[in-house]
Amino acid sequence: MQSQPPRTGALTLGAMGVVYGDIGTSPLYAFKECFNEAHGLQPGRAEIFGVLSLIFWSVMLVVSLKYVFFMMRADNRGEGGTLSLLALATRATENPRLAGGLAILGIFAAALFYGDSMLTPAVSVLSAVEGLGLVAPALGGLVVPLSLGILSWLFIIQRHGTASVGAFFGPVMCVWFAVLAVLGAWHIAQEPSILHALSPFYAVQLFQQHAMVAYVALGSVVLALTGAEALYADMGHFGKGPIRLAWTAFVAPALVLNYFGQGALVLASPEHIESPLYRMVPEWGLVPMIVLASMAAVIASQAVISGAFSVTRQAFQLKLLPRIVTIHTSASEEGQIYIPFINWVLFVAVIGLVLGFRSSSALAAAYGVAVTGTMLIDSLLLAVVMFLSWQWNRGLMLAAAALFIVVDVAFFTSNALKIPHGGWFPLVIGLMIFTLLITWRNGRRLLVAQLRREALPIDVFLQAMQDVQRVPGTAVFLTSNAEGAPPALLHNMKHNKVVHETVVLLTVHTRDYPVVPPEQRLAVTPLGEGFYRAAMAFGYLEDQRVPETLRALVPAGVPLDPMQTSYFLSRETLLMARKPGMNLWRHALFAWMVRNAATPLKTFHLPPNRIVELGQQVAI
Repeated sequence: MQSQPPRTGALTLGAMGVVYGDIGTSPLYAFKECFNEAHGLQPGRAEIFGVLSLIFWSVMLVVSLKYVFFMMRADNRGEGGTLSLLALATRATENPRLAGGLAILGIFAAALFYGDSMLTPAVSVLSAVEGLGLVAPALGGLVVPLSLGILSWLFIIQRHGTASVGAFFGPVMCVWFAVLAVLGAWHIAQEPSILHALSPFYAVQLFQQHAMVAYVALGSVVLALTGAEALYADMGHFGKGPIRLAWTAFVAPALVLNYFGQGALVLASPEHIESPLYRMVPEWGLVPMIVLASMAAVIASQAVISGAFSVTRQAFQLKLLPRIVTIHTSASEEGQIYIPFINWVLFVAVIGLVLGFRSSSALAAAYGVAVTGTMLIDSLLLAVVMFLSWQWNRGLMLAAAALFIVVDVAFFTSNALKIPHGGWFPLVIGLMIFTLLITWRNGRRLLVAQLRREALPIDVFLQAMQDVQRVPGTAVFLTSNAEGAPPALLHNMKHNKVVHETVVLLTVHTRDYPVVPPEQRLAVTPLGEGFYRAAMAFGYLEDQRVPETLRALVPAGVPLDPMQTSYFLSRETLLMARKPGMNLWRHALFAWMVRNAATPLKTFHLPPNRIVELGQQVAI
């Protein structure tokens, strides 16, 4: 019992660094963007009070109430995130049409995350480095080159893993939040009347006085919420308690103090609205603050890059993407992975964004569309989970769901006004990735269905091989069809005229929950004649180490000597059927994805020198 507090403390410190990196850097740009000239909102007293009231109550409603209180109760065996919420929602409904619609929503939300993963590093690092222009105007020309250098370094080091760097995340972010809180409290003390903005009256008054202008400003208010979804997505890494503790005891107070401190500063000196956070800092502390802000921006960027790796891994474990080469960067932490393809795609996109937009204000126009879209989909999925799974008062659930959806719709529609000014970028990225995810899912279903139709029943195969020569050793045939004889088995007997003494027909399943209990990991059924049907199950967060799992869990009567066991794979070449199940362009896209998918060699950690791969043509 005595070791629990230090454990909670360590997890809380880790959550400070990883979970809150994105939302923690929002003070660099959120408040000032509410008064962007394009919105037409001037930093007068009533406007400052109204914007601060909007920020405060948005943080309370969306982050504290929706994500901390409600969303974190919807855990998929301890795990969070949009795909976990999707699994809970589809599992709760018995209506296939509703389940299909929910799947489309959840997959689109996952696709939108990639747009956010490209924008967050660009806007965070640019906004941090822009403080150089306040040190000396001549240094303003270094903002873009220095930002490019920091971002390039960040993506280059990804292949080394984040274990060593991650040890510094928590302490650095603790210092960052402490500095935010101290600066905010200092300026609030100089203008304590700013605390009146805690009243929601000023937010209502802002809409009464400015209507459409205030509605447009909502698109910038939401910048104070970016990263809130990380509360839920990282629940499995740190647990509910530490994440809630870090938010309520440290992060939320620091952010609120700083926003109100920025308001107090601008109230006294409206000209400081161009960079209120840096203007809060005494002149002697400006350079250290820029360095600290840059470190915080790197941490925020690291969090979304790692998140993109995790979402990609979940996507191909859930059969939404083809196999992608994944490198594990830690021998002890299974979740620490590096996906080269995703890393370099993000790198090219982020560098392009910095060169194309060249300032955090310009990027802020694109920022928010993806985040609010994801938040709205999360609210819709949460409503389904609440009504179908929770035994709460239905009036309370209806009120909560309606409140969340109305708030998210307001934020999303306000951000939709940004689409012509850069908001199109995350939507285009999301639609492209959504098309890939849906094409792979539907194409794979058609492929598996065709393979099952063509499969020879295993009892017929066993009867036909009575006179076939048996050779020593064990052959493991990996197949997606848990019923018939695998194509690779048929081709091997047809061309080589032999069958191994022991044959294991193995199907690997990925469940829609994060971790499979050990007792449910492997099921082996004897078929006779030295044949066995094996079903192996993994959660969508687990590493699929097939040979190790077989050796550890297979019954004693099944020989699995590593030096006498071969693994047989089947590689399909797709042909166009006369009546294709997909449009021609989607068929071509699916065929391209199949050709470029990584082989099961790395996904299943198969021994390279024990692999036999046989091809076949399939018409879909």
